[in-house]
Amino acid sequence: MTRLNLSMACWDYDRIAPLQTGAVRAEGIDLNIQTLEVEETFFRMLRHQEFHVAEMSLSSYCVKLARPDCPFIAIPVFPSRFFRHSCIFVSTRSGIEKPADLIGKRIGVPEYQLTAPVWIRGVLEDEYGVDPTSVTYFTGGEEQPGRHEKIKIDLPDAFRVQPIGPTQTLSRMLADGEIDALHAPRAPSTFYSEPDRVRRLFPDFVQVEKAYFQKTGIFPIMHVIALRRDVYEQNRWIARALFKAFIAAQQICYDQLRVMASLKTMLPWQIAAVEETIATLGEDWWPYGVERNRHVLETFARYHHRQGLSDRQLNIEEMFAPETLEEFRI
Repeated sequence: MTRLNLSMACWDYDRIAPLQTGAVRAEGIDLNIQTLEVEETFFRMLRHQEFHVAEMSLSSYCVKLARPDCPFIAIPVFPSRFFRHSCIFVSTRSGIEKPADLIGKRIGVPEYQLTAPVWIRGVLEDEYGVDPTSVTYFTGGEEQPGRHEKIKIDLPDAFRVQPIGPTQTLSRMLADGEIDALHAPRAPSTFYSEPDRVRRLFPDFVQVEKAYFQKTGIFPIMHVIALRRDVYEQNRWIARALFKAFIAAQQICYDQLRVMASLKTMLPWQIAAVEETIATLGEDWWPYGVERNRHVLETFARYHHRQGLSDRQLNIEEMFAPETLEEFRI
């Protein structure tokens, strides 16, 4: 049988590396993997569908899925997960000391529809009572002027979202007090260069995030693996083949992180971090598949709809290729 050649774009994750090196090969598939920054992958896939398979923002995927004729179908592989309490930055000029102080304030977001801000807004509402309609959002480039939403969005009138000026950046505006806070997946440069002007809302974010997980059981999902729907429809078997390959690659990563004889990473207390993570999140702390992640995905779908990004709450089963929703048994 001739192997199918597929292009894939993804960031350089340790859980993807065995696919890049050839240590794991998807059944019947040869992957041509391009390692790209996530913003470039998302832009090129969402705007031009350049790749057969690509890492994709969960929120962007849901925006597309809620509309007719979505050109993508995802598999329940989550290359990026991240607790986002650490990603709320405030201007020291804002007077913001606690989450409730965000109500009525000016908040920057690189794009309103990004996954990280969706999670942040949802957590702030659920845990701290900050209604997402109670603030004004300013969108634009964090470090470079001229950034726009990758996907056109049409929000209900209750949400106030406006672009910043053509020469402005959110990082600079935050330090200068022109916006009060920033929700972003990347720390603004002024957080490091001007620490007297920009700080985190939660300086002790690790403890806050651990407490959040203990309370909710949620380790937020940021990205999925999306297939171009036309490629998938021609070869329905690739969804399961890729799913199995990603699981095998992840298992190698899990195993390598436990090796004590020679550390896989440059983190001196890597083993301690792994053991602490297992104690907090469990042995399979980064699960793939639908059932282990149903509560996380349903929570995100609720946030996405609540925040005006999808006109209905998406059903989890419609989000993923049906071939990946259940397992065979012997």
